[in-house]
Amino acid sequence: MSERLPGPLLTRPANAPPPGRLCPAVLDLSGLRRQAYVPRPRTLDGPLELYQAQVGALDEHALRCAQELLDAEERARARAFRHARDRDAYVVAHAALRNVLSVLLGMRADTLPLVREPCAGCGGPHGRPALRTPGVHFSLSHSGGLVLVALAAAPVGVDVEGLATAQAVLSAQSALHVAERDELALLPAHERPAAFTRAWVRKEAYLKGLGTGLVRDPALDYVGSGPLPVAPAADWTLRDVLVPAGYAAAVALRSP
Repeated sequence: MSERLPGPLLTRPANAPPPGRLCPAVLDLSGLRRQAYVPRPRTLDGPLELYQAQVGALDEHALRCAQELLDAEERARARAFRHARDRDAYVVAHAALRNVLSVLLGMRADTLPLVREPCAGCGGPHGRPALRTPGVHFSLSHSGGLVLVALAAAPVGVDVEGLATAQAVLSAQSALHVAERDELALLPAHERPAAFTRAWVRKEAYLKGLGTGLVRDPALDYVGSGPLPVAPAADWTLRDVLVPAGYAAAVALRSP
């Protein structure tokens, strides 16, 4: 059978990222095409690999190719979205994940051994996706037109969000640690949305890495809302991710 492989992985052509931020490689999915071979498996390039994809970079043909990589469950979820922009974001995100995993494992993207872990809340078979392959962990996040994928040899979580509105900050402050709420209260009103979003993506990344998601109260863990993140536990590293203006992102990695 044929295989679709990702386009080239392009490192962001920019100066060194600000302190504390990681710079993801840009994943070009616009060249999805049929291949007559499956790549050789490779090893992870360090403890963490981080990729970024843009939904708007794909034309209709590339979107159709991306959708063909998804399994039956993913296609059903994609069809359930009411708005095309949300459906396209879901398709691109999961195609990006399958492509980077296929190159890592040396397998066809549409035959990856993906499973669902038990739900952290009820124990049902609808928790976060995972691989049957031992020693490979991944995390996926998308917001608006931006997708992030993280691969690691240890539990990892990544999250990206568009900047919160002022109303969202007011209504969701109870999800912050009490010290983070105090930090926001000291800021001018126009700086609070960015600070809140920084704290939120850090929390989401950590909770995704733990495997609990929002089943665990996000207010329990202090990650900071300032320019530099604070690791919530001694065996976790927490870093902000350099993303386009209008977004905030973070990645959390457990020590091996």
